[in-house]
Amino acid sequence: MNAPLTPSQTRSRLNELGHHPRKKLGQNFLIDGNIVRKSLELAGVQSGDTVIEVGPGLGTLTAALVVAGAEVYAVELDRTLTEGLRQQFGERIHLLEGDAVDHPLAGYMAESPQVTAAPCKVVANLPYAVTSPWMEAMLRGPLPECMVLMMQKEAADRLNADVGSKHFSAITIFLDGTYRSCERHRVARQCFYPVPGVDSVLAVWRRREQVVRYSAGLREAIRHIFTMRRKQMQALVKQQPLLEPWFQAEVEAGLSATARPEEVPLSSWRKLGQ
Repeated sequence: MNAPLTPSQTRSRLNELGHHPRKKLGQNFLIDGNIVRKSLELAGVQSGDTVIEVGPGLGTLTAALVVAGAEVYAVELDRTLTEGLRQQFGERIHLLEGDAVDHPLAGYMAESPQVTAAPCKVVANLPYAVTSPWMEAMLRGPLPECMVLMMQKEAADRLNADVGSKHFSAITIFLDGTYRSCERHRVARQCFYPVPGVDSVLAVWRRREQVVRYSAGLREAIRHIFTMRRKQMQALVKQQPLLEPWFQAEVEAGLSATARPEEVPLSSWRKLGQ
């Protein structure tokens, strides 16, 4: 496996491309080989696997995936970095220039929403700004068998929040219906260049055998009630006819009518999507 670029090599490569890291796009480039190896290990990447990468940047993770024999589909928004990746990898990867929210699987399988399961894995260093919208877009299409994602700790807390916590939200519910959260590893800030001002984690999710997917109408209704999360569910569902029958059944089964949205157990939410 090729060693990732050191900080000085990263600066040199950026200078070659005439590119300055864009904070708005969360461009913090991975420079730690142990994290690269750990990512591939957690995903169980083998020769012949199809792997989706979001925001490949300077290609550190991409190079490791190619060496491992994976067929890589990558989506990169930054035009300068896209050109650099084309120079580096040529036809060895499927590279799409565009927004990952519009192309959550980088064009793989034409991202057909009618297909439930996708025979692929996601291994990526997700920019903070795109984490939640990318996740929501990905959950609407074919579902990869597993995801190994580098992300800011705050984003991981929101995706994997405990019931009753301030981080619990609609995206927590949507993700829980389709994936099991399996592992989480802290990643030091010094593993990136430039060094970010926040903590990061390497998080692993594996697709459930029985997935629960929410219709567009249910997703909209759930998102709406979480914009008023301080109110009680008995008041909120009166404004959301799609939720009323489910909520009444849950109250009859023992759920408190005065519960707030983040206090409703994930098992109850999954019944809504079934």
